[in-house]
Amino acid sequence: MINVTKTYLPSIERYKSYIDDIYKNGWLTNQGPLVQELETKLKEYLGVKNIILVSNGTIALDIAYKVLELKGEVITTPFSFVATTSSLVIGGLKPIFADIDEKSFNLNPNNVESLITKDTSAILPVHVFGNSCEVEKIEQIAKKYKLKVIYDAAHAFDVKYKEKSVLNYGDISTISFHATKLFHTIEGGAIITNDDELASKIRYFINFGIKNAQEIPYVGTNAKMNEFEAAMGLCVLDDIEEIKETRKIVIETYRKGLKNLVEFQEQNKNATENYSYMPVVFKSEDELLKVQKALNEKEIYPRRYFYPSLDTLDYIEPKQECKMSRDISKRILCLPLFVGLEEDNIKEILEIIK
Repeated sequence: MINVTKTYLPSIERYKSYIDDIYKNGWLTNQGPLVQELETKLKEYLGVKNIILVSNGTIALDIAYKVLELKGEVITTPFSFVATTSSLVIGGLKPIFADIDEKSFNLNPNNVESLITKDTSAILPVHVFGNSCEVEKIEQIAKKYKLKVIYDAAHAFDVKYKEKSVLNYGDISTISFHATKLFHTIEGGAIITNDDELASKIRYFINFGIKNAQEIPYVGTNAKMNEFEAAMGLCVLDDIEEIKETRKIVIETYRKGLKNLVEFQEQNKNATENYSYMPVVFKSEDELLKVQKALNEKEIYPRRYFYPSLDTLDYIEPKQECKMSRDISKRILCLPLFVGLEEDNIKEILEIIK
C-alpha cells in the first residue's frame, strides 16, 4: 500500500537517547528543557524573532485570534484544509471568502478590498502547499484598512520570501508540526511573531493565562508541547536537509514525467520551495476520478487536497460562491510524496496516470 504520505521517522537510537534523558530528569511537560532547546534551534534555523511551540497547528490559529482580539469578519481563502475555516467559526468569527488565483492556488489579493466592511477585523491567507502568498500586496491592503494579518503557514516550513523567512510576515504566522508535515513533532505546531509583547502574551495564554505563581493576567488555555514531541522534533531537525533534498528529487521526477499531461502549481518567483506536496490539476473532475480509481486499484492512495472548496460547507453563513476555488478543488490531486518512496513506485504511478 502506498499512501499520499508516510511519516518520517529518524534513527530510533537517537530518539531513545532523548527519551532516556526525559526519564532521568522526570520533566515531561511545562516548558521542559527539550522544548526550550527545540525553540532555540528552530528560531535560528528558520530565522525568526519569536517562536512559541504549541500542541498542534489548529490551536495555534485559535490562540492567534484570541491574542489579537479579533471580532466580526475575517477575510480568508476557501481553498485550504478545513481547520482554517472551522477554527474561525468555533472562535465566533465569520469567514468571508476571497477567491483564489488559478495558478498559485493562494488567496488572490485583488479579490480582498471589495469584501472589506466595517465588521472586518483581519485577513487570514494560507501559503497553500508551502507556496508563498503575495505578502507585500496583502500587507499594503492591511495597512490601508488597519486590519490584522494572520498567515496560516501550516505548510510553509523553511520557505523564504526575498531571502527572509515567510513566517516573519503578518502580525502572526502559525505553522503545523503534525506527523504528515515536512517537519514534524508527532503532533504540534508553533506561533511566530516579531512583536515581543505579543509573544509574551502568547506564552501566558498557552499556560492557562498564568504569568507566575501569584499572577494570572489573561484568560488562557493549555496548549503546551510536551518533551516527547520536542525530542522527535530535535531528531527530525537534524535530518531536515536530507529530507528536503530527497523530496525534491521525487517532485522533479513527477514533474518531468507528467509534463504537458497535467497542470502544476505556479510557484511564487520571489520565494523558495520546500517540497511539501505534489499537487497536479487534471482537465476535468471525470479525468481525476478515472486516474484516482486506477491508482486505488493498485493500492496507491493519493488525496484530493483540498476538496471540497470550503465555501460549500453547510455551516458557513452567509452563503458564498468562489468559482475558481470550486473549479480547482474538483480537479486537483496530491500524489504520494515521502522519504522512502521507491523509484519503481514513482514509475508505476506515472505509468498509471499516463
